[in-house]
Amino acid sequence: DIQSEAFTVVGIGDMSGDVFGNGMLLSRQIKLIAAFDHRHVFIDPDPDPEISFRERERIFGLGRSSWEDYDRSCMSEGAMLVPRGAKEVDLTPEARKVLGVPDDAGGLDGESLIKVVLRAPVELLWNGGIGTYVKAPEESDADAGDPPNDAVRVNSDELRCRVVGEGGNLGFTQLARIDFAIRGGRMNTDALDNSGGVDLSDHEVNLKILFRHSVRSGAMDDERRDRVLEGLTDPVAALVLADNENQSLAISLDELRTKIGLDDFRDVISSLEKTGGLDRAAENLPTWEVLCDRLEERGQSLVRPELCVLLAYAKLDLMSRLLGSELPDDPAVEDYLRSYFPAAALEEAGEESLDRHRLHRQIVALQLTNDLVGIMGATFVNRVSRDTGRTHAEVAGAWLIAARLADYDALVRRVSDSGDGLSTEIAYRWLLGLARVLERTTRWFLLNIEVDQDLATIIERHQDGLGRLRADFVEFVAGDDRVVYERRIAEIERHGAEPDLAKSLITLRFLDQLLEILRVAQETGAEPLVAGRAYYQISELFHVPWLRQAIFGSVGEDRWEQRAAQALAEDLSRAHYSLARRVLESPGENGGIDTDASDVTRFRDLMEEIQAEEAVSISGLAVAVREITRSAANGPGPPARY
Repeated sequence: DIQSEAFTVVGIGDMSGDVFGNGMLLSRQIKLIAAFDHRHVFIDPDPDPEISFRERERIFGLGRSSWEDYDRSCMSEGAMLVPRGAKEVDLTPEARKVLGVPDDAGGLDGESLIKVVLRAPVELLWNGGIGTYVKAPEESDADAGDPPNDAVRVNSDELRCRVVGEGGNLGFTQLARIDFAIRGGRMNTDALDNSGGVDLSDHEVNLKILFRHSVRSGAMDDERRDRVLEGLTDPVAALVLADNENQSLAISLDELRTKIGLDDFRDVISSLEKTGGLDRAAENLPTWEVLCDRLEERGQSLVRPELCVLLAYAKLDLMSRLLGSELPDDPAVEDYLRSYFPAAALEEAGEESLDRHRLHRQIVALQLTNDLVGIMGATFVNRVSRDTGRTHAEVAGAWLIAARLADYDALVRRVSDSGDGLSTEIAYRWLLGLARVLERTTRWFLLNIEVDQDLATIIERHQDGLGRLRADFVEFVAGDDRVVYERRIAEIERHGAEPDLAKSLITLRFLDQLLEILRVAQETGAEPLVAGRAYYQISELFHVPWLRQAIFGSVGEDRWEQRAAQALAEDLSRAHYSLARRVLESPGENGGIDTDASDVTRFRDLMEEIQAEEAVSISGLAVAVREITRSAANGPGPPARY
């Protein structure tokens, strides 16, 4: 936690620079042990975090300054300020120790000292300057394309920092980023780390377009517009920072997904090569053969700098497809246009200006893309579109329905908020779980609902009923599903979640099942709670939870096996639905299902045989699902869609 725990930093830049200066004021726990600009090399072996913070803050306020302005009395023992042009540098023992320079190392001059700083064993290397200082071992200095810094450049395998932050552009070559990450270092790309400036400029342009109607009509003059824009600085900055946090989170979640679904990443890279303008070689993305070798030799999959590139292309591709569809015009996505602007800007401009914004479709498509990819990752839309045969825009529309019904925004804010007591590791785990819930629910809507209907109507049709079912879930969930529900609640509470958050999260895990229950209730006229009890009665009788888990657990990473498992799970869901409906529509105990009948007895015997196997096969599970489907066929069948 960089706001409560001290950490060591070396940096490229000085406090007069916006990027370096602002970065070095983001925490009072920073221990800046060394930095350099085009004039000096600054070394402070053991800085006091609070004293050094205040001194950096003072220098930053000077505007035009250099490391020479740093108050020497604020520096620790052994501190040094070395001109870059120095012909000979004799490091103090303290500086030598903190920079990791052996006692028997040769002599240094000002330029070679910069290499020492770059190689320092610290927690963070903060690039807030100009120039390319790190290349990959296999690259030449000419490949870096920055001749003025050839003399001070180091290779990525020489770095001893743990994390790199790229506030400046082009500090590393892309191959250097990838090599550093493969070796265990943590970094993104410069395009992701410093995207705030571009994002801020986009907001400024779109705000000016928003106010254009008011200015042209005479309701606002240029001077007032400029004052309003100045007053929106902090609210716009908050929106920009939220965008950046969303992107970093997306990379972190995709990094975890590569460990369990690498085939999906191969597929989306291939798809983007065919349709999205991605040049794999130009972007330094590995071939499948290279990736397999990397996995075998290092246990490494795609790394963050590669995932950053893939995320960018996935977003561009999805946004382009959304703009080619009618989705940006659907009333259900209007909130994306409103949430792009600060509330004060909308109050000032008025509804007419918002409606007339000439880039409203682009803003909606951008915001929906960022929202979806931020939680679902770069592979989701491609995977679901491939499996269901639906367009990318239809997948995005179904996801939007799922997200709204799950109250996804509020839940993500709560999970991401450290105030709820969840560690980052646990928060990521539950965000991945939420993404899986949203994917199952997206697939449910694509299979059961015509999503080319008005999305707002679909959401409204399900919202109240789902709300009731979620609130009363504990009243009707039964069998293995109840065991899982109670165990997961206890587990997440042990990890620090508040009880109400724990219940919200775990109930959401069953969202696709609640939609099935609501569908049965709406089509049979039964009360939702009665439909819920019937649904879980069938679950217990036919071992549905065990089968569902076993189906996906029986296949590996092979994409065809995974698609076969998905199809089998959908067959199981359809049979489950039909049997639950049969219970509600048939008179008598158990809805006409004789639990002692020969077909039910045969199914029990079959399940005992399958569960006794040392390794459960997808073939055996397919036989079990076929038996359930046969039992379901004896009852009334549902319409294909409604």
